[in-house]
Amino acid sequence: MDLPRVVVGLSGASGMPYALDLLKTLQGLAEVHLVLSQGAKRVLWEEMGLSPKDLYPLAFRVYKDGDLGAPIASGSFPTRGMVVIPCSATTLAKVAHGLADTLLTRAAFVHLKERRPLILVPRETPLPLPTLRAMVQAAEAGAVVLPASPGFYHRPGSIEDLLAFITQRVLDHLGLKAERAPRWGE
Repeated sequence: MDLPRVVVGLSGASGMPYALDLLKTLQGLAEVHLVLSQGAKRVLWEEMGLSPKDLYPLAFRVYKDGDLGAPIASGSFPTRGMVVIPCSATTLAKVAHGLADTLLTRAAFVHLKERRPLILVPRETPLPLPTLRAMVQAAEAGAVVLPASPGFYHRPGSIEDLLAFITQRVLDHLGLKAERAPRWGE
């Protein structure tokens, strides 16, 4: 069975546990094409003590952020969608303004131009006006802005429950089935 392709981009915002939870959940659900920004590499180490190589087993293929000739930089490379998790304010602004100067931002641009799902998961707070405007502009361009702010109606008992809530929302927007968190009323 062929799995749907999903591009996952990690940028340099706090929130790497969200990325790791999503990558682990996508195992067996999708063929993951992974790209990490330079900032993501630093935050991955600071928050989790991990290097990019630790994520290689969770991806079908890992790309260098400077490789603008990679398959995910082309609209002819079909995917189910792309997730940028965590999405830094800088990456969000670049996507909102169509700046495709790295592989991560080029892949995001391609998803917008091809009208494929692009899910941006910012985690920073508070949100200054330039970031709020970039969120609106990204949404107007076709992206889903899905802040990493988990709900509590499912009465989470652990950090994993909070991570699962966001992962479930991302999977829903990609049309992938996995029950990671209880739904309202269940």
